[in-house]
Formats: sequence, structure tokens, C-alpha cells
Amino acid sequence: MRVATTAEIAGSVVSETLGLVRGSTVRAKHVGTDIVAGLKNLVGGEVKGYSSLMAGAREQALDRMIEEARGLGADAVIGMRFETSQIMGGAAEIVAYGTAVRLHPA
Repeated sequence: MRVATTAEIAGSVVSETLGLVRGSTVRAKHVGTDIVAGLKNLVGGEVKGYSSLMAGAREQALDRMIEEARGLGADAVIGMRFETSQIMGGAAEIVAYGTAVRLHPA
């Protein structure tokens, strides 16, 4: 499955637009990570626990979006974007969305 943030994929033409597809996940932070983050706040630097948590969430949301596109018979997803929002203190939703399409060579 090809996924692009652009409206086109080089060398291909959209032959059919199948519609909006999305995938999401909600992740909560771990109290242990909060303690490390508090210490990092004193000295600065990357909070690797949070970086890892968000990277995993993005991948899961992307995988879920791709599965939805496959279910529609898509070859690709164009115009793909990520969005995030806080659900509650310590929990965030990551959404991947785009337009599922069928392609043919240009």
C-alpha cells in the first residue's frame, strides 16, 4: 500500500476515489515515565519514553488506516495526515487519515 501526504503519486493516475479512511488509537502515559519527564524538565533533553509512546501510537494509527483502505480495495492513500488531541490528562488520541484511491500507471 502506497501512502503519500501529497494529492498525487508520481507515475500514477488516480482512476477511482474510494473515500475517507482513518485509523486511530488512544494512548496513556505511564507514571514512571512522568517521573523521568519531571527530572528531564530540570536538566533538559528528550524524554525518550514519551517519544517511544508517540511513535508506537502513530504506527498503530497508520496500520489501522491502511487496513481500512485495503478493505475498500485501495492501492494507495493520498493526502494522508496525522492529528492528535488530548482526551484527558495523561491520554492522547492519534488519528491517521487520508483518501483511499485506486491507481493506474500514467
